[in-house]
Amino acid sequence: MSNGIMIVHLHAHLPYVRHPEHKSFLEEDWLYEAMSECYIPLLQMMERLRDEGIPYRLSFTLSPTLCEMLADPLLRDRYRRRLETLVELGEREEARTASDPELHRAASFHRRHFEDILAYYDSRGGDLIGVFRSLFESGHLEIATCAATHAFLPFVRERAAARGQIATAVRNFEKHFGRRPRGMWLPECAYAEGLDELLASEGIEYTFLDTHGLLFAEPCPGAGVWGPIESSEGVKFLGRDIESSRQVWSAREGYPGDPSYREFYRDVGWDADEDYIRPYLHPGAGRHNLGFKYHRITGDVDLSAKQPYDPARALFTAREHAGNFHFNRAHQFRYLREALGRTPVVHAPYDAELFGHWWFEGPWFLEEFIRLAALHEREFRLGSALDAIEECGAERCEPSPSSWGDKGYYEVWLNESNQWMYPHQHEAERRAVEAVRRHGDDPRARPLLRTMLRQLLLAQSSDWAFIATTGTTVPYAVRRFREHVRAVLELAEALDRGGFDIPLAVGFEEKHPIFPELE
Repeated sequence: MSNGIMIVHLHAHLPYVRHPEHKSFLEEDWLYEAMSECYIPLLQMMERLRDEGIPYRLSFTLSPTLCEMLADPLLRDRYRRRLETLVELGEREEARTASDPELHRAASFHRRHFEDILAYYDSRGGDLIGVFRSLFESGHLEIATCAATHAFLPFVRERAAARGQIATAVRNFEKHFGRRPRGMWLPECAYAEGLDELLASEGIEYTFLDTHGLLFAEPCPGAGVWGPIESSEGVKFLGRDIESSRQVWSAREGYPGDPSYREFYRDVGWDADEDYIRPYLHPGAGRHNLGFKYHRITGDVDLSAKQPYDPARALFTAREHAGNFHFNRAHQFRYLREALGRTPVVHAPYDAELFGHWWFEGPWFLEEFIRLAALHEREFRLGSALDAIEECGAERCEPSPSSWGDKGYYEVWLNESNQWMYPHQHEAERRAVEAVRRHGDDPRARPLLRTMLRQLLLAQSSDWAFIATTGTTVPYAVRRFREHVRAVLELAEALDRGGFDIPLAVGFEEKHPIFPELE
């Protein structure tokens, strides 16, 4: 018998970025980088553990926008061509760095990395969703969905529009995985009163909140954050454990900031001679990261003073950190078991992209941790939210409004940099809901209505407001937000004029063929 259940939950999401009107588009690299550095390494790890017979169970979110991009033939083809380009660059880099043994070691490592990623991608026919599905079906993964386009649900004013985010996600999950989802990740863990009713209406059984979403629940749960609670609508909630999250999440207090690990912000796309590197850059995009990073974090020094990266040393450090993390969790579970007098649940959620993209060695760390957990199951076992609910039950409490953003509430998504967006979003919601009410029974209107609702979903993405707050690629986020809002208004006006302009809808559909199952 183990001392408790640990839920390691990886939340995988990216905004929907697809630009067929361009041969090459810089922001599509968000997907390609995540595939090469995060999703494929994690899938390789999980398949390797499964094939070796190592018992484990992880929890995952795959957002609907991410699923749609991973399944998109255009993006899959472009990703493969991008990999071929990076393999070619790796061969040239190996030759270029031959006179410097330390840089040559790092260059050879990166060449092998991209060759390995390409070989794996081809061996799976480019179907990463299929690999996730097989791990789901074998019980090694419990996969939850997320709101359709990662909308910040407390800020969706029209209840029908919020319901649309959830219902669309459920149908999309069923399309990709052959069954309805039992769990849903609330985007940004953002909860407001009444969202549980919407989740329950679509058959969602559980979701996740930040720590104070449970600690400030009414009444305060007896197990604190270390056990599930259940709202009056019957939805179960699990709260984030601060200690386990901080050790892995924080670059300053946690493992990712170790001097041995790869430095994210030093990349050959910026370091190499511009004429030499130009063929591998997106046309017109200037310099940007290419994924060849030859330096380690080193310490709190200028980027120019970073020391060469040693993959073997980094692997040793990742395994050492995994051992420390397992040791700390074992002590935590012993303490909680005695203090609570019941089976504790430690929920450790992370953005999946932390593992491999931001923290390159993250998949190595996670694999070693899983192996240690399998060896010492008496200390605790890895499980899912469903495992925890089945074994521990749930206390009846009403969760508190909260998010996992800075300061714990809604400020990241509503501040002076992005507050201008919401009047436009709310007007688009109002017009779309009204158009459905007026024209939903008219078969001639349905193509335009479906297109309009897709554009509304894309406008509601929390990513645009988040990017405005962080100050990265703001012009792109603003352009995308305005484009989708404008499309909703144009289509609503066309319907109100009594026109059923199919070519107008076709133009939007060709660019954003997301959620073809939408009704």
